[in-house]
Amino acid sequence: MASETHEAASQAAHHGAEAAGMPQLDFATFPNQIFWLLITLVVIYFVLSRVVLPRVSSVLSERQGTITNDISVAEELKIKAQEAEAAYNKALIDARAEAQKIAAEAKAEIKTKLDVAISKADAEIAAKAAEAEKEIAEIRKGAMESVKKVAGTVTKDIVASMGIKADAKSVNAAVNARLKG
Repeated sequence: MASETHEAASQAAHHGAEAAGMPQLDFATFPNQIFWLLITLVVIYFVLSRVVLPRVSSVLSERQGTITNDISVAEELKIKAQEAEAAYNKALIDARAEAQKIAAEAKAEIKTKLDVAISKADAEIAAKAAEAEKEIAEIRKGAMESVKKVAGTVTKDIVASMGIKADAKSVNAAVNARLKG
C-alpha cells in the first residue's frame, strides 16, 4: 500500500509540473469562468436585493424613526425642564419676598412692643423720680428743721456759756439768717 501512495504522489507531482502556472490564467477555461462569475454575481445581486438590503433598509428606517422620536421627546423634556426652572425661580423669588415681608412685619411688631415698653419704663422712671424728689424735698425740709432746732439750741448754749443773756427769738432769727446765706 505504501508503494501505491508513493506512486500516486509522484504522478501528481509530474502532472503538476506539466501544468505550470495559475489555472485562473489558463485562457482555455475563460468562457467557463466568466459564465460562473456571471451566475455568482446574479445570485449575489438577488440575495442582496431581496434579503439583505430590505433588512438593512428597515433597520435604517427604524433607527431614523427612533432617533426622530427621541429628538422630539428630548425637545419636549427640555421645554418642560425650562418651564420647571422658570416656575422654581418664580417660587424662589416669591418665597424670598414673603420671607422679607414676614421679617419686616416681625421687626415692626418688635419695635412697636419695644417702644411701648420703653415708654412704660420712662413713665415709671419719671413717676419714681418725682416721688423720690418729693421724698428728698421732705427729707431736706425735715433735715433743715432739725438743723435749725439743733443750731438754735447749740447757739443758745454757746451764748449762755459766754455769759450773755439772749432770748430764743433773737437766737432763732440769727440762726435763720446765717442758714439762708
